[in-house]
Amino acid sequence: MSKPTEIVLQPIGVVRSPIKEVADDCWGGVVSTIELDAKLFDPECTLGLNEYSHAEILFLLDKISPEKVETGARHPRGRADWPKMGIFAQRSKDRPNRIGVTACEIENVTGLRIRVRELDAIDGTPVLDVKPYMKGFAPRGQVREPAWAGELMLRYFRKV
Repeated sequence: MSKPTEIVLQPIGVVRSPIKEVADDCWGGVVSTIELDAKLFDPECTLGLNEYSHAEILFLLDKISPEKVETGARHPRGRADWPKMGIFAQRSKDRPNRIGVTACEIENVTGLRIRVRELDAIDGTPVLDVKPYMKGFAPRGQVREPAWAGELMLRYFRKV
């Protein structure tokens, strides 16, 4: 197998959040602001974004140590009562490339500041991209998932 090509991404902004430490299950009601880099962007870059209800935010899980990255399988959240699953069958933060993605509600857009609800990224997290959520890109057909995933999500967006 040949060595993978290196890809270098430049953050486009940063998350400002009341959540300061890596955490699970505390994202309900959290309001964050994405501050886009004024050295890279003109305020017009967000023109029209406020016409959407939601955006998908891609971000770097930069507080996760590369040594903690999982490349095989494990029990989600370390729970032996849930089946062992490969890293690509779960949305763990300890994933290869440490990239997170969340669809979140847009509260408002003002120039280079995008205020969103329930973005599961802590304060200072580098933002890689912002995409408007379009229904046409939603899954077509019925969505299925294992029971443990639904159980995990019952608490994920609980209010703190």
